[in-house]
Amino acid sequence: MTNRIKTNSIDNTNTINNNSKEKIDLSIVIPIYNERESVDRLYKELDKSLLKLGIDYEVIFIDDGSVDGTYNKLLEIHKKNSSYKIIRFRRNFGQTAAISAGFNYSKGDAIITLDADLQNDPQDIPVMLNKLNEGYDIVSGWRKNRKDKAITRRFPSVIANKIISKLTGVYLHDYGCTLKAYKREVVKNIELYGEMHRYIPAVASWMGVKVAEIPVTHHSRKFGKSKYGISRTIRVILDIITIKFLLSYSQRPIQIFGLVGLFSGTVGFIITAYLIIMRIFFNQGLADRPLFILSIFMIFIGIQLITMGLLAEITMRIYHEAQEKPTYVIKDIIS
Repeated sequence: MTNRIKTNSIDNTNTINNNSKEKIDLSIVIPIYNERESVDRLYKELDKSLLKLGIDYEVIFIDDGSVDGTYNKLLEIHKKNSSYKIIRFRRNFGQTAAISAGFNYSKGDAIITLDADLQNDPQDIPVMLNKLNEGYDIVSGWRKNRKDKAITRRFPSVIANKIISKLTGVYLHDYGCTLKAYKREVVKNIELYGEMHRYIPAVASWMGVKVAEIPVTHHSRKFGKSKYGISRTIRVILDIITIKFLLSYSQRPIQIFGLVGLFSGTVGFIITAYLIIMRIFFNQGLADRPLFILSIFMIFIGIQLITMGLLAEITMRIYHEAQEKPTYVIKDIIS
């Protein structure tokens, strides 16, 4: 993306073509699942905001297996305005898969994601773009005045955001806000799995991206109900572990598995040596000593962890070499 987003006519492409060389200024990626009642109002709000920009844009709805008639509503919107495009999944694959599909099929130099439930405000789109144009690679929304339940949504979110920020070094108040803006060169280097769409700023931090966070408007949910509950907290904890591993050890897994393995094996060896000395020189029995069983167990665990680290190293090398995937990202080449 250039330093400033260009001003041109509206794109009227009727179909989504992943191999198209055509580039436009802005892509809006919206995962949507059973939001039939919200669709018409979302379209009106988006249209009002995007037309004011005076740039080439596209809106990509990813219908994530909706069963409430959402798809028919989306078709009506597409007939009115061909800049609004649709990707329809065969079943519900989740928000991360939907956003990943949106990234893959988008053509914009800038890409903005937002929810379809009307809690994100399309009027914040110009503000996000302006911040992106200041030289940032990612602009993340901060629902400063969040309109969700305190116990089941806001409190767990605050704790998770603090932990993720501390572990990754990317300090954000609100990782969970879907309203984010990205430069294309950032998202094209990221593969999303599981529930990782919330943590793209942290996952992308290995590339040395410049991240900004700005307060955005957050509305109460007007239709339907949230797709997330308190059970999401467990998934967040697992996601945090995954992110920490990917950022710190994905290219050198032996250093985490090997370190734990060496510690376990060394402690087990020291305990075993101590017990053998006590047996030889002080005639103390070993058969009835649980400590002896523990020491042998720790030695075997150490060997297994070191072996696992070596296998992970081999797997990592196969992954990068088979795909010719580099372990670095170049920002500029000047010659």
